[in-house]
Amino acid sequence: MTLVGALIALAVLLAATVALGAFLNWRQSRARRRVVHEVVEPHRLGADGLGEAATLLQFSTEMCARCPGVHRTLAAIADDHPGVRHLDVDLTHRPDIAKHFRVLQTPTTLVLDRHGMVQTRFGGAPSREVLELELNRLTAEDANV
Repeated sequence: MTLVGALIALAVLLAATVALGAFLNWRQSRARRRVVHEVVEPHRLGADGLGEAATLLQFSTEMCARCPGVHRTLAAIADDHPGVRHLDVDLTHRPDIAKHFRVLQTPTTLVLDRHGMVQTRFGGAPSREVLELELNRLTAEDANV
């Protein structure tokens, strides 16, 4: 193989790796609405209740670098919306919960409706704007019911 051929192969490999990384990052942070719509029981998570309008359920671990930032964002959103509650569940010592909710990465955020039913799932760090849109969608659906 010539030096030019090796450089071209390296450039193609680098471009494919960057494209794959960008795709996985985009896919990870988008909302997934095709989720199992199970009702979450707050006492199983160690909580005393859910939000009256919606609940932002965050799954974290002790070693998660992005979890504190997501925690601050979710707490601020919950404070800005009456009836919305933020719950943060540390999965470090709760593998049963991680397995039940199929959490493969942290942070993972579930948006629950007022009945505790899972409506949306985010893997990774969701943006504030996307979370606001999901909450607005939920409250609009509740108003139409």
